[in-house]
Amino acid sequence: MNSIGNEPSEELQLIRSAKRGDVKAFSRLYAGIYTDLYKFALYTIRHRQDAEDAVSETVMTAWEKMKQLRKDESFRSWMFTILNNQCRKIQRERKKQYAADAYETEDSELEKRLCSEPDYAGQHDVRAAFGVLEEEERIIVAFSVFGGYQSDEIGRMTGYNPATVRSKKKRALEKMRKIIEPEV
Repeated sequence: MNSIGNEPSEELQLIRSAKRGDVKAFSRLYAGIYTDLYKFALYTIRHRQDAEDAVSETVMTAWEKMKQLRKDESFRSWMFTILNNQCRKIQRERKKQYAADAYETEDSELEKRLCSEPDYAGQHDVRAAFGVLEEEERIIVAFSVFGGYQSDEIGRMTGYNPATVRSKKKRALEKMRKIIEPEV
């Protein structure tokens, strides 16, 4: 940022206006930095939609916290700090989702047996095991197996956190496995 004499630069004036709640001033600041924010996010996350989401979240967060900016001269680095935190959050969520997807596929064989037609003797055991589950466990397993829903979707429908859905599903399938495949 350049200042001539004691007169603050146009950018500093925009920052001060934005801190007072001027949306147009904030929009001009954002327009001047958007390309750099997007490039940073894209190179960090390597996924276009996630990069766009990270930048959007950054802008919303920055606008909400604009009054908390301590040094007007630090606006640009402050924005990149917020963006970096958003990118890291998205990467953590992506890792969790990847782990959750892998976790959910472990029980696919039991799920296939639960969905299959009664063409083998063990089908009755699977249905009996399903009947032993508590109501919320049956709902979660049914949404997953019969509906094909993922944990986050089931969570939205049931009001549970996706991690809670995965753990309840895992425990329910373990209960069923013990009934279907008792230890010898």
